[in-house]
Order: sequence, then C-alpha cells, then structure tokens
Amino acid sequence: MPAHWVLVADRTRARLFATTDTGKSFNELEDIAHAEGRMASRELRTDAQGRFYGKGERQQAHTAPPHVSAAEHETERYAKLIAERLDIACVRHEFDRLHLVAPPEFLGELRGALDETTRAHAGGEVAKNYVNLPDAELKP
Repeated sequence: MPAHWVLVADRTRARLFATTDTGKSFNELEDIAHAEGRMASRELRTDAQGRFYGKGERQQAHTAPPHVSAAEHETERYAKLIAERLDIACVRHEFDRLHLVAPPEFLGELRGALDETTRAHAGGEVAKNYVNLPDAELKP
C-alpha cells in the first residue's frame, strides 16, 4: 500500500507521521527535537562580532554586522537537517506523497531546503503551526 507522509514542524520540533491510502491509521514515525530553536541569538553566539579596518583617515576598527542572525542561521540548519532526512526517504521510496505542515516562515525554509525530487512528491502544504497538538487532534 502506498504511504503518505505528513511532516508537522516548526523551528523547535518536527514530527513525522505516516498514513496509508485508506487514511485510517496515522502513526508517528519520528520526533526530531531542536532545542537551539528556542534560544535567542545572543545565547547562540560564542564570540563578539568580527572587526575590520577601513580606509579612513585613521586606522579605526569597525564591527562587521552579521548578514544573518544566529537564530536565523540555526533555523536554516534545522530545515536542512529535516530536508536531508526527507530527501533520503524519497530516494529510498519510503513514501509516495509528502504533506508539509509548518508556520509560513519555516515552511518557506523547508521548501527551499528540499531536493527537487522530494518537492515533486509534495502533495500539499498547510501554513499553520500544529506541532504541539496532541496526537488525537492530528488527523489524516
């Protein structure tokens, strides 16, 4: 029987479910926690901002602001980790259809991190945060 996978995720947790065509069973396959997703940027940084010397009148150092905050970088890393898991499962034909459920900003990160082949198996997307709903309320 072909399997449909449902990924319910946000930047702190990802839950992977499987269901069959009949939709009667809805089993959790994996729960991938990401504690760093709850941390503020200042908690993730271990060092001060980088410095550079400009070509001004004096040799004065300036701080170089990061292009991406530490929290945003951590979210990107987590989306890539989840995408790698899904990409491998797609290559192994572990599912026929993949449904993504995540808040809009994290859904965009996931979509961008997925391989083209995995994206082609995407059956639908829901831009809502349902990751903390009890299993009984998550229905196929």
